[in-house]
Amino acid sequence: MNASFTHRLLPYDGADQFLDGALPFLQDGLDTGDRVLAVCGTGREMLLRDALGPADAGVEFSEPAAWYAHPARTLADCLSAADDAARQGRRLRVLGEPVWSSRSPLEIAEWQRIEAVVNVAFRGTGAALMCPYSATLPAGIVAAARKTHPETVRGGRSLPNPGFLDPWAYCAQCDREPLPRPPSDADTLKIDKADLYWLRAYVTDYARQTPLPEEDLQRLLVAVTEVVTNAMRHGEPPIVLRMWTETAGDDALVCEVADVGRWAPGTGYGLIPPRPAGTTSGTRFGLWAVRLLCSTVQIRTGDDGSVVRLRIALPATTRPAPVNGE
Repeated sequence: MNASFTHRLLPYDGADQFLDGALPFLQDGLDTGDRVLAVCGTGREMLLRDALGPADAGVEFSEPAAWYAHPARTLADCLSAADDAARQGRRLRVLGEPVWSSRSPLEIAEWQRIEAVVNVAFRGTGAALMCPYSATLPAGIVAAARKTHPETVRGGRSLPNPGFLDPWAYCAQCDREPLPRPPSDADTLKIDKADLYWLRAYVTDYARQTPLPEEDLQRLLVAVTEVVTNAMRHGEPPIVLRMWTETAGDDALVCEVADVGRWAPGTGYGLIPPRPAGTTSGTRFGLWAVRLLCSTVQIRTGDDGSVVRLRIALPATTRPAPVNGE
């Protein structure tokens, strides 16, 4: 397989523009023996099946809410599928319409970051990704997409996107805004020795005062242990752990680890999955694992020190699951 990796934006206004871009993309994959996936809502799936006819049997359709459930896990699963296809001499081809409705600003920012990081993570895989963006989306979401996709599809043609940003420049742009200050009543623990037993006991005691499920608590303990260990090995004291809950918008348990050291630039901060031997290398597994374990990970580093803020969603029965607008 000698195909080059592509990541294209498909802006569309109505069914005709959607099909004008999506159909040739899918049909080309079917003609060349690619593994072809289409991640779209029911309405778009019906349009595609009708237009493809009997050929639709060669397309794997997936529900957006399941596919786009978690930024790091989606990236890992898709990258693994691309590597598997490449080992078989095939190309992974994905038409993936991201889920934007019912997402908080923080969730939207993390998915936009994934759109940027894809351009680094998938280098050398030969995968072909096309991301439809409806004209009905907020203008800011479409504008950000022009920064994270090297090409835009219009009228069946792929054109270089003049607004495209280097992925790491885009991530730096995302991290330019300081994190909100922790609440004044946040639980605070100064860490001055490598006593992980008491650290885990402290986190457990606080978490069990919240509705956090036991499985998520175990994930949080692994993530906090990794981040604190990293701070003790590479950061500078004082190292401070803070915990609090947020209920405005997305209910979450928040755990923050801060120290006065500064991280080296250009490390990726665990945004890219480790890769199998013989493929383009990713970053160390520790921070990547933390991103897999938590709902959201925010990192800020500078002259005033470094902060890693972990968020794990708390059960909220009144919050609807994200759905893709039709």
